[in-house]
Amino acid sequence: MVPSHMLGWPPNWIHFHYARAVSSAFEEFPDLERIEGIVDVNNKASQRALEKAGFLKEGVLRKYLCINEETIDFAMYSLLSTDPILH
Repeated sequence: MVPSHMLGWPPNWIHFHYARAVSSAFEEFPDLERIEGIVDVNNKASQRALEKAGFLKEGVLRKYLCINEETIDFAMYSLLSTDPILH
């Protein structure tokens, strides 16, 4: 993910679109119960954007991916169709 300020967008623009996309996904696919977000633990801006969009941090996936010969931890986020933020 690219921070919104680097794209010249106003602050909070990204989480607004996350929330909109998630809401649309749950409406369009009524059997959908869960959406996940997986973010590099060092990417604090993306973690904040997911949290502002209503995602809850579930934990850390230790040594989850190998990128450029380095194994990286990722934070796991989720949003459920029953979460109060959507209602």
